Amino acid sequence: MSFSPSIAGLSGPMAALAESLGAPREGAFAQLGSVFMTRLPAQPLGAPYVVGFSAETAALLGLDAHAAQDPAFAEFFSGNTTRDWPAEAMPYASVYSGHQFGVWAGQLGDGRALGLGEVEHNGARYELQLKGAGRTPYSRMGDGRAVLRSSIREYLCSEAMHHLGIPTTRALCVIGSDQPVRREEVETAAVVTRVAPSFIRFGHFEHFYSNDRVDALQVLADHVIERFYPHCKEADDPYLALLNEAVLATADLLAQWQAVGFCHGVMNTDNMSILGLTIDYGPFGFLDGFDAGYICNHSDSQGRYAYRMQPQIAYWNLFCLAQGLLPLLGQQYDESTRGEAAVKDAQRVLEGFKDRFAPALERRMRAKLGLQTERPGDDALANRLFEVMQANRADFTLTFRNLARVSKHDASGDAPVRDLFLDRAAFDVWVNDYRARLSEETLDDAGRAIAMNRVNPKFILRNHLAETAIRRAREKDFSEVERLAAVLSRPFDEQPEYEAYAALPPDWASSLEVSCSS
Repeated sequence: MSFSPSIAGLSGPMAALAESLGAPREGAFAQLGSVFMTRLPAQPLGAPYVVGFSAETAALLGLDAHAAQDPAFAEFFSGNTTRDWPAEAMPYASVYSGHQFGVWAGQLGDGRALGLGEVEHNGARYELQLKGAGRTPYSRMGDGRAVLRSSIREYLCSEAMHHLGIPTTRALCVIGSDQPVRREEVETAAVVTRVAPSFIRFGHFEHFYSNDRVDALQVLADHVIERFYPHCKEADDPYLALLNEAVLATADLLAQWQAVGFCHGVMNTDNMSILGLTIDYGPFGFLDGFDAGYICNHSDSQGRYAYRMQPQIAYWNLFCLAQGLLPLLGQQYDESTRGEAAVKDAQRVLEGFKDRFAPALERRMRAKLGLQTERPGDDALANRLFEVMQANRADFTLTFRNLARVSKHDASGDAPVRDLFLDRAAFDVWVNDYRARLSEETLDDAGRAIAMNRVNPKFILRNHLAETAIRRAREKDFSEVERLAAVLSRPFDEQPEYEAYAALPPDWASSLEVSCSS
């Protein structure tokens, strides 16, 4: 039975979207059954209003650029209309488990997120999810709400990461309300609409493994293979092939994170996407002054998720995923040898993370340095740059962006990057070696600068930029959210009219803290 938009009081594009969401679509996660989810309406959100809207993401769903002007838009994406939805089209919270900060946490699940269903448009299928829609059976002690502060941050960063070319969930909109929510202090509520091909996490597999539900585990794995990795069906062991896809996708993702200086902040197994997407933007942060030990999450007192630790943690999380898949592995072997053989196969596949990650990061570092050829000593050159950056706390983004101005012939273009280093002499030693390496490249300075500026962003979502937008939004001025989103949609362009958005952080930014409390 399809969804009846008249029940929700919708018309026009919003009715068409509701109809698409409610359509029983074969192969959709929502069709897997009650063992995977609980259906329930969102909790009412008082007097909702639009804070931010991505026309680009709306287009993925078949909505036009003016969709947010529809009076029904805020009501729909606050979740308020879901109270009138029929049972078979009701939103759902999915159940999963996971390791949090390296400790098994048991059952978790969507504690404040509700899946609305799936939209198919122009041959692509996307799931929609409301984050902050109220309590679910998996909320534990939480209130099920998100606050304006964290919702704006997720909205901006989801879209910013996409435009940086990094796999991510997208964000359609932020819906705000004056309804109070208590965190360290009283804040106001908000709901962010997330969009992705799937929100399945490593923790989904861990959940059914830990509960000895091999039947459900296989249903879940078959769903992922059928929808996203159909070529795995042809492998001798389709589930091992699925693990391999997750290993490769995660390795590629981590190389991209490290290359742009992005810190996730809470890389629990329940925050790792089976598709290799950046998912669950909580206490994230981009590097300002370079510090390999940078911890963006104030709640991470041990530094488990520090910048330099992220690849290792991803590798550890993949081991947890492999354990979750273990009951399905090795079905091609004789029963007497299956267990041992499956473990060996999984270990071999997991080692592929290292084989994939290191070359992927090296390629990105060569591109960031403007090196089109690979030479012995390139890794050492990059590592020595990081050592000098670390010692000087040189700004990560500006250092790489301004390296494009360095000439292979003389020091005439050194100043913009050199001025980021207090120890000018140490930088001079490195840049002379860099200049010598550039002399081995055939591309001229102008051509190299163009190539480097295509991979080294000028604009990233720095904490102080997000904070400024949040402070204005609290005063009902959403123009900075819109402006900042527009700037971040063109991170590699010069945009001289927005030069201030690329400047070093102001002194007050050093006092900003982001934690898991949002």
